[in-house]
Amino acid sequence: LLPVFYVSLLTISMSYNIKVKGLLVVILFLLQIPVMAQKATLYPGNWWVGMKNPALQLMVHGHNLELSAFIPHINYPGVSVKKVHTVENKNYLFIDLLISPTARSGKVSIPVIEDGKINTLTLELKARRLGRGTAFAQGVTSSDFIYFLMPDRFSNGDKGNDQIAGLRDQSLDRDSIGLRHGGDLQGIINHLDYIQSLGVTTLWMTPVYINDMPRRTEHGYAFTDHYTIEPRFGGSVMYKKLSDELHSRGMKLIQDAVYNHVGSYHFTVLDKPMKNWLHEWPTYTQTNYKDQLLMDPYASAQQKKVLTDGWFVKDMPDLNQNNPYVANFLIQNAIWAVEEFGVDGWRIDTYIYNDLAFMNRCNKALLDEYPAITMFGETWVHGTANQAYFVDNNLNIPFKSNLPGATDFQTLFYGITPALTQKFGWTDGVNKLYQTLSNDFLYKDANRNVIFLDNHDMTRFLSTVNDDIAKLKMGIIWLLTCRGIPQMYYGTEILMKGVSNPDGWVRLDFKGGWNGDVPNKFIKEGRSDSEQQVFGLTSKLGNYRKTSSAIKTGKFMQYIPENGLYVYFRYDAKQTVMCVMNTGDNAMPVNFSKYSERTNGFTKAVSVVDDAAYQTNLTATIAPKSMWVLELKP
Repeated sequence: LLPVFYVSLLTISMSYNIKVKGLLVVILFLLQIPVMAQKATLYPGNWWVGMKNPALQLMVHGHNLELSAFIPHINYPGVSVKKVHTVENKNYLFIDLLISPTARSGKVSIPVIEDGKINTLTLELKARRLGRGTAFAQGVTSSDFIYFLMPDRFSNGDKGNDQIAGLRDQSLDRDSIGLRHGGDLQGIINHLDYIQSLGVTTLWMTPVYINDMPRRTEHGYAFTDHYTIEPRFGGSVMYKKLSDELHSRGMKLIQDAVYNHVGSYHFTVLDKPMKNWLHEWPTYTQTNYKDQLLMDPYASAQQKKVLTDGWFVKDMPDLNQNNPYVANFLIQNAIWAVEEFGVDGWRIDTYIYNDLAFMNRCNKALLDEYPAITMFGETWVHGTANQAYFVDNNLNIPFKSNLPGATDFQTLFYGITPALTQKFGWTDGVNKLYQTLSNDFLYKDANRNVIFLDNHDMTRFLSTVNDDIAKLKMGIIWLLTCRGIPQMYYGTEILMKGVSNPDGWVRLDFKGGWNGDVPNKFIKEGRSDSEQQVFGLTSKLGNYRKTSSAIKTGKFMQYIPENGLYVYFRYDAKQTVMCVMNTGDNAMPVNFSKYSERTNGFTKAVSVVDDAAYQTNLTATIAPKSMWVLELKP
């Protein structure tokens, strides 16, 4: 090892005009330093040749790291050191590399001094996935159907990883809604046939990075290491296997990204690289959750700071994305995850609490490297203008977001929920859904928004509609026919219910996912008649939309609701689909001629769900609390 250092020092002396006498002093110093096995950790530990951006900033975390009197020379063709940064905490170094287009895959040795001993770290350079012809970073669009699940609560495919020695949380109790239950990635792989049978094209899971926290580790949103996949899920090997299994089926993978915060036991919190790594306050300060402060022309600057820099919750410290080292760490981790695991889409947690200028930079970095990848942010806000503010929009305002789409809370809160829970009125009931969709002019492309009925943080939709299965069916039909990207939360299709107080009640296990579960909801024999009806409806429509150009990518036209009857069309040059929703308690006449803009030229309307046929020159009758999906025929 030492001769390599001598050559390196000689190179440096020539490059930086270091005097020979000084060089000899450094060499004599190194002769007194013992060599040690790798102990410090490199983040990331691997990268790729041929990336569009040749720059890479490595974080080294160890104990009492030193550079000695020189910049470490890397004797690897095509890889050079641009700059080395020492920071307040001597346990960290940041090394800027340039990886030229001529560099080839291999292992790069990087020398540092830790605790007075020479330490050689290894950065593995890999060939890119693109070079292996593996389809990934495809993007998730309105042609897709997303199934969203929590790995810990879906299925346990490997009991051997239920508890991992050395981790802080050793809980395993399926009777507790707040403890770990043992679900994992192998369990998901075991049930991909079931998921795909619903017509699902894309899988989104709550985060898969390790959460080495003392409690509440089942949800995954408190990372403690950005480069370690949760071992209780099966680790990186199983995550890659899941990704490969999805892609072999022509399906896609969405990763849940968290930029805003980390878990309180993250290594950069326990041992901070520098004082301003986090947003810290004299006393604990929680965000005020008021997104309006970002767009309010009359807002208090102090309150705005609390919104963005306050902590989401006490055990999730808030990252300072204005710190360039933090920003680089997060952006590079995002690129690393897409390339390492073959991710196709990116869901961004707690989007509104991030530094938005940083988010624009981060989104651009991903899009520059993967032009087809799509992203949608969690924008739990109230009002279509508020939501549009955070995405690519048509607003003439100083801040312009480049986020392609959002989780569309507006069509949920002010759309389908009041449509099915409120009495019809001028501004109530289904008129709210009509009005909310009429505000799509705010977005550059509303089809990039993800629509949904429920998720892991809110009351399940069946409970929202007071266990009315007819209304749940209407909600599912709307979900699979409206504009946007549909997302279904696991178990909605088998009548799972629960009120989110506390949130564990909406995160219950999928029955059948554990050995010995009775009944097993993954199979027809384990489902009740009602459950099978809703499952069958979801599967029928989910698979139909796979071949329906009108629903996947067609235009949207809606008509003003009348007496609780709401009609909209999905159409293109190849196909026209008519959707009729009766939200009232009485049967309603459907006069096809009232919608002549879209029904002219067609003589028959055939139900996608049950094949019932209606003549368009006659008036049909739709039952109360029901919805039709009709394909119009000549």
